[in-house]
Amino acid sequence: MKNKILKIAIVGKTNAGKSSLINRIVGEKISIQNKKINTTQDLILGIKNINESQLLFYDTPGSNFINIINKKSKILKTNFWNGINKSDLILYLIDSNKINFNFLFNQLDKLKDIDKKIIIVFNKIDLISPKKLFPIIKDIESKYKIEFFFSISAKKNTGIKKLLEEITKYSYKSEWIFKKDEITNKDDKFIINELLRETILEYLHKEIPYNINLEVTVFKTLKNKDMKIKQNIIINEIRYKKIILGKKGEMIKKIREACQKKISQIFNSKIHLYLEIIKK
Repeated sequence: MKNKILKIAIVGKTNAGKSSLINRIVGEKISIQNKKINTTQDLILGIKNINESQLLFYDTPGSNFINIINKKSKILKTNFWNGINKSDLILYLIDSNKINFNFLFNQLDKLKDIDKKIIIVFNKIDLISPKKLFPIIKDIESKYKIEFFFSISAKKNTGIKKLLEEITKYSYKSEWIFKKDEITNKDDKFIINELLRETILEYLHKEIPYNINLEVTVFKTLKNKDMKIKQNIIINEIRYKKIILGKKGEMIKKIREACQKKISQIFNSKIHLYLEIIKK
């Protein structure tokens, strides 16, 4: 049996559920989830092997930034269009409960120019009556060429298996790029940094998480199979240190404990996490 491959860009507005979907597809948390804008800043690749087909999913940054011009948006745009350009197929994810037609049509206008097949997936289908989607689908079909429409709930794992079955039909003969047991192109250190960034987003207002960098300085398995991890939180303004530390160090303690728990769940091991704030 010949191997097949397919590259899919997951595109959509911030909070449509792209990260939830890619995590559900691969079966593990590789992309962070948060309600704040553009928590996914890097181009995350999720790998799903179904029989002879290897499906590569690019979790792109939320497309809200496309019409914004600043330093951060330039990085996001680069990652966004890299995901589009590398893909064979575009999976456009829509929050069924919050459909903004002006935004949607503006996005589809940009995507149709690149001449790639588009699948529209309505997420959070449990929050809306399917009957309400029929006129929406009809309106979209009257303006754009869409391969097919699909409804899912990434949170409740509804419809995803059938969606993957439909997507797999587009795969074509090619050698696999990744090994059978790989689920992402990102290493463990990247995942750990993403988990810390997600946790910081949960506890602090949005100004800080977008102005810090994270690095793993120690990552090793101890003799008793526990894991020792040290991470630097690199800030560009000294005023952030006091905020991250919190009163008597309570804030960074909460962040450390919450992040430690997440890492433990991913690696199925007891984690000893140490955090240090560094000004550069």
